[in-house]
Amino acid sequence: MENNVNLKNRNSFKALGILLWYPNSEWLECSDELLELVKSENCIEAKDFDGVKSFVETLNSGDLFAAQENYVDTFDRVRTMSLHLFEHVHGDSRERGQAMIDLSDRYLEQGLKLDASELPDYLPMFLEYLATLPVETALEELDEVSHILKAIGTKLKERGNNYHYIFQALLKMVGQEIGEVVQKANEETSFEELDKEWEEKQIEFLGAQNPEDGVDTNSCGTCPSSVKSNCSLQSNIPQGVTQ
Repeated sequence: MENNVNLKNRNSFKALGILLWYPNSEWLECSDELLELVKSENCIEAKDFDGVKSFVETLNSGDLFAAQENYVDTFDRVRTMSLHLFEHVHGDSRERGQAMIDLSDRYLEQGLKLDASELPDYLPMFLEYLATLPVETALEELDEVSHILKAIGTKLKERGNNYHYIFQALLKMVGQEIGEVVQKANEETSFEELDKEWEEKQIEFLGAQNPEDGVDTNSCGTCPSSVKSNCSLQSNIPQGVTQ
């Protein structure tokens, strides 16, 4: 979609990523500022912003412990819902380790240094990285993971989980959307079936292949196809929301 704001970088990536963190009082207290930042950059449609706002208001009005429990049940119990992107590409294969190193190196080129406990393929971290890139490049890289975002977002929407609003907003930035679904909110989730579905699907992320397809020796495993021949990135750290 076209925007009314011409920005070299887009801090909305980082703001939406923070909304996908494990709920805690620290970032919830600044959630109004996160919403205002997203609104000011005008990079998502009004109805999608309203959905994100509704999600934040629901978190703030509810019990924090219940929100934390919901987060774990939503994203941590099965691989198919994991916010760690390489789970959808490499699983537990040995290729994942090298892919992590390659992605961490790209972050360092942009001035992002991870803590020892942080994994580079965690979606909020990846979105923070996108916020350091020129908008056009960031959107290209976001589009590379759109199939993963759509798969997770669709399952969330089917189950009436408000986290789907965040995924919808991200997808709309690259001209995609979750679309209509059949609600399954009252159905008991079969985690065994979800994991089986995850194992059967072949997914690529930033040029990295599914483990059973082998490793592309002409790719670092993290660069999108459009930049495989040139991985040098400009360093430009935005002054926006901080962790």
